[in-house]
Amino acid sequence: MTTVDQNGTAGSGLEQFDVEPVNRRDKQQPLYAPRKKIHPKRAEGTFRRFKWLVMLITLGIYYVTPWIRWDRGEFAPDQAVLIDLYHRRFYFFWIEIWPQEFYYVAGLLLMAALGLFLVTSSVGRAWCGYTCPQTVWVDLFLVVERFVEGDRNKRIRLDKEPMSASKAAKRVSKHTIWLLIAVATGGAWIFYFADAPTLLMEVVTGTAPTVAYGTIAVLTFTTYSLGGLMREQVCTYMCPWPRIQAAMLDEHSLTVTYNAWRGEPRSRHRKVQEAAGATVGDCIDCNACVAVCPMGIDIRDGQQLECITCALCIDACDQVMDKIGKPKGLISYSTLASYEHNMTLARLADGTIDPSRVHTPDGGIAPEVEHTTLRSILRPRTMVYFAIWALIGVAMLVMLTTRDRLELNVLHDRNPVSVRLSDGSIRNGYTVKILNMMPERRTVLLTIEDFPDAAMIMPLEKDDPRQAIFLDVDPDSLRAQRIFVVAGPDALEGEQTPFRFRIRDSAGSESAEYDAIFYDGAAR
Repeated sequence: MTTVDQNGTAGSGLEQFDVEPVNRRDKQQPLYAPRKKIHPKRAEGTFRRFKWLVMLITLGIYYVTPWIRWDRGEFAPDQAVLIDLYHRRFYFFWIEIWPQEFYYVAGLLLMAALGLFLVTSSVGRAWCGYTCPQTVWVDLFLVVERFVEGDRNKRIRLDKEPMSASKAAKRVSKHTIWLLIAVATGGAWIFYFADAPTLLMEVVTGTAPTVAYGTIAVLTFTTYSLGGLMREQVCTYMCPWPRIQAAMLDEHSLTVTYNAWRGEPRSRHRKVQEAAGATVGDCIDCNACVAVCPMGIDIRDGQQLECITCALCIDACDQVMDKIGKPKGLISYSTLASYEHNMTLARLADGTIDPSRVHTPDGGIAPEVEHTTLRSILRPRTMVYFAIWALIGVAMLVMLTTRDRLELNVLHDRNPVSVRLSDGSIRNGYTVKILNMMPERRTVLLTIEDFPDAAMIMPLEKDDPRQAIFLDVDPDSLRAQRIFVVAGPDALEGEQTPFRFRIRDSAGSESAEYDAIFYDGAAR
């Protein structure tokens, strides 16, 4: 490593990183090349701080959410977010989803997919660079690695050193912390499927179900291997999204871009070349952008499958531009349309780039240069994505707020379909299923409509025909009740007489109905 001064000449000033990208344009590796270990340097700047914030929020949500309590009454769990597979319920704060309401989950998955399309078409692979679990856990593991082994140069030297007690202690410490993080990751996941405090005690005392320990083991292995050992290989070889996201981008999508129209031709000896009358761009070829890249690529080679658009190269380059007195933004979020427009301004008739054409005499950026604006994001394509996404969200919200929590289903007896009683009346048997989807006991009134001469009889109360029956239903449960409906031959409309069962919450306004058929077997 050497240093360069503010004019780009060798001296005591900026760091000149001795680093080579993993996929140099002129030295492309085969598809299944052995992994070349990457030692990303810690970056400082706006995007790095934003990544810290995102990592804090996402990890906080993942690890803390199972421990949030939510009072639903004495008959329901008090865990705010719970996927109760045993009772087939999904609880999310005040929302309770039953198995027959799985379309809400499908709607959330559809919103997630459309949201990913919206983000990608607007700001490129922002999901990959900031919120993807692989990115978040790799960032966390890198924090541990830097804490134990030091920043980039110290880690490189440590790799080259022969094994010693100090090196072994650092490696053991690093991998131990990684394993603890991986165990915590698997442990946090299982708490979403059972009461977290109870399951934690069972795990600690060895009384938890076998599937809990198996899940922890699998997630520990995957988190440790993917986040600690494989890192960028997961994004390059295992993840399908880099290959899919190209279809989501267009010339107005924001991506991390090296602005060659002001950076080329790059030079490490600006002062000497400018004195000789040579054309020199703003890039001093310090490789700072490569040194901080967690994927180990050179953004100056253009858009690449490996780039996750984390924008750490922007932070690194902006710091260099500050030190040499040049405007920030040599590497920036830009669109292909803006890049081509600015390249046209800087390109000479022979195809070479003259960066002076995009600079003002005082070294600033010429007003003709096109910069990224909000208009780059707010365009018809992204607005259509957002409209569909919002429409699905609003529709689900309306359905959630207006849905009934009382359902009725009725099954007619198959054999016999009907029975003629000794007094000549006809009797049909039904199983009435009342579903109470509230965490409280409810009393419902069961009645018959559109069948005025019919009466209902409970199986154990055959001498007590009624027009209405009160039934108690336990919280969050289904009550199946056998009911006989009796009618005289004169009340029937032929072989089949349609009518309706109706239930109503005696303490509220909720109700449900079910269309049924009364059969007259003697009419056949």
